[in-house]
Amino acid sequence: MKGRSMKPGLRMVGVVAAAFAAGTALGPLVAPPIVSAFAQEAGGRAESYRLLDLFATVFERVKAEYVEPINDRDAIESAINGMLQGLDPHSSYMNARSFRDMQVQTRGEFGGLGIEVSQEGGYVKVISPIDDTPAARAGVKPGDLITHLNGSSVQGLTLQEAVDQMRGERGSSLKVTIRRPGTESPIELTLVREVIRPQVARFRMEGTDIGYVRLSSFNDQTDNALRNAVTTLRRQAGGNLKGIILDLRNNPGGLLDQAIQVSDDFLNQGEIVSTRARRPEDAQRWNAKPGDITDNLHVVVLVNGGSASASEIVAGALQDHRRAVVMGAKSFGKGSVQTVMPIPGNGAIRLTTARYYTPSGRSIQGLGITPDIEVLATREEGNAPLRDREAELRRALRNDNDAHPPPPLPPLELPAGLADKVQRLPPEGAAAFDPAKPETDFQLQQAAGFLRAWAVAEPQRRAAR
Repeated sequence: MKGRSMKPGLRMVGVVAAAFAAGTALGPLVAPPIVSAFAQEAGGRAESYRLLDLFATVFERVKAEYVEPINDRDAIESAINGMLQGLDPHSSYMNARSFRDMQVQTRGEFGGLGIEVSQEGGYVKVISPIDDTPAARAGVKPGDLITHLNGSSVQGLTLQEAVDQMRGERGSSLKVTIRRPGTESPIELTLVREVIRPQVARFRMEGTDIGYVRLSSFNDQTDNALRNAVTTLRRQAGGNLKGIILDLRNNPGGLLDQAIQVSDDFLNQGEIVSTRARRPEDAQRWNAKPGDITDNLHVVVLVNGGSASASEIVAGALQDHRRAVVMGAKSFGKGSVQTVMPIPGNGAIRLTTARYYTPSGRSIQGLGITPDIEVLATREEGNAPLRDREAELRRALRNDNDAHPPPPLPPLELPAGLADKVQRLPPEGAAAFDPAKPETDFQLQQAAGFLRAWAVAEPQRRAAR
């Protein structure tokens, strides 16, 4: 088995991450540049202390004169969260309860409605519903804005406060008001909370020759679930397996180590991903180890605007190495790594500590993964502007490809005319997508047809050489 664990610290690129630390060394104190640096540092510290005095003054004034008594801990935690959320959309503070909830979530079991969310314009924005949860069954969609919970506006709540309200006892109900782009009237849904145990990998045979694996998130169970899925599909196909479809649509991400292991499952060598932090010495790089769980079968990776972070690491690694053909629509574009740093007795902070880069050196921050072959889910999507992406979030990190331009990707080595057979849009009058009917999933069917045509064309191309 290759590369099974990288647990020196739990780092996340989408939903969760863990602590990593780096040391620094001081040079000789007598050198003039060092003296100058210390002088600058001392001046910076003095300014920091003055600003902390300002905070203490404001805190005392609020505590003494606000119209109602305030809770000191709530006020301080709100101030900390405001500082972190002012940095970028993904940094935040978690109190002790929220930190425990996050740890439960990374283990793959948690309570609530079953939606991955962010915050935009004061509202709670749905990144993706989790498969087979109350939210998914009720029809909640990526890009939906949750404006009210039980009739009360979410304006003024932190993201964590809104998430806390969405969680609750199993069997209890919550009325959710949604504003959906393109829909004039608010959508009212009453959802019944469940203990969320998302099945991280769903798989089946498409026909008798194509294996289909959908990963819904990247938690501690993902890599083992993928390996089990591929092993089962190979057994079911009985030697007739022509290719694998890896479906990462609406997968909001998760643990960095799981994204690395899933990528490694399809690669025999080469870089998977690298990260660059504030200090050059904190840069990290991960490489694949020999062993491909598919025995080099053709692979199509499906992505869309709900594919974020860890999903984009996998898609980017397989695309850069030309190990898979990426198909679908442009992904979300979250190219940053968050580290969860526990504060003993007081929860933890989730802090953006690095950007990640695909093997070719691309940052997808704000850009996303552009599919090799674009296939849109609906005809309406072809006329709609790109929205609900990382680049549109307030204070999103800039992309630094201009400062570090990556080389162009190598061309796809496909049989002549194969890509041209893939349809970009569903035909007029095509049936609306029904999750219970795979035949209505246009992107899936195009991927399956592509793999079958590739399997037929490949021997012909070899024979013609």
